[in-house]
Amino acid sequence: MTKIIVITSGKGGVGKTTTSASFAVGLAKKGYKTAVIDFDIGLRNLDLIMGCERRVVYDFVNVIRKEANLNQALIRDKHIKDLFILPASQTRDKEALTIEGVGLILAELNKTFDYIVCDSPAGIERGAQLAMYFADSAIVVTNPEVSSVRDSDRMLGLLTSKTKRAEEGRDPIEEHLLLTRYSPKRVTRGEMLSLSDVNEILAIPLLGVIPESPAVLRASNSGEPVILAEESDAGQAYADAIGRFLGEEIPHRFIAEKNHWLKRLLRFKEKEAI
Repeated sequence: MTKIIVITSGKGGVGKTTTSASFAVGLAKKGYKTAVIDFDIGLRNLDLIMGCERRVVYDFVNVIRKEANLNQALIRDKHIKDLFILPASQTRDKEALTIEGVGLILAELNKTFDYIVCDSPAGIERGAQLAMYFADSAIVVTNPEVSSVRDSDRMLGLLTSKTKRAEEGRDPIEEHLLLTRYSPKRVTRGEMLSLSDVNEILAIPLLGVIPESPAVLRASNSGEPVILAEESDAGQAYADAIGRFLGEEIPHRFIAEKNHWLKRLLRFKEKEAI
């Protein structure tokens, strides 16, 4: 049975599209036929991160308006045969999306795909609400800062009240927390919220912690999802998150400062010497 996943947050710039791209790649690498859809009409970015911007001929809105069929608009990923991208339109406004049109596209994708990843725009406007409306699972992406966490808390309220599952009285959407741009060193210095602070506020299961890493920017600029940078901390953290989503027991990494135990031991030795 096809599972629809929405990647969402209340705030822009937290790494939703980076997460959508890496999550879709990770699922496809595990052997699941996966489609990833860009819901950010007017601000198309997913195709850039996936490295397929030059191959866009038809887009999401073209299919909704029956100016092209779904097969014409879907772009096969150049790295993984079981991964397809449905890009957003750069020239239409967000009103071009309709609940009926989105529903028909998802129903068509349901026939052949195992997973559908919906890359939501930030905030609570139409595109974001349609991205979450049909979802079975939600990955709430947040940075360890107060405004980002507060806005994510608002999105959790919408996930429990403004979705098809909520309207039909079915089981609620599965909620997962993905904490991005996390730096244990900066947490120690009091420059960002700790993992426990974020968990206390949002109180949803932790899927993964993505460390602050220059590999993310390098991957975006090169048009390759960071999960493909397998030697990087961020790439490994996304791979771990995919495994946990699929039910694997994987311990969390990148949540403590490297060599932190050694620093504490040295401080203890210094106190003893005094």
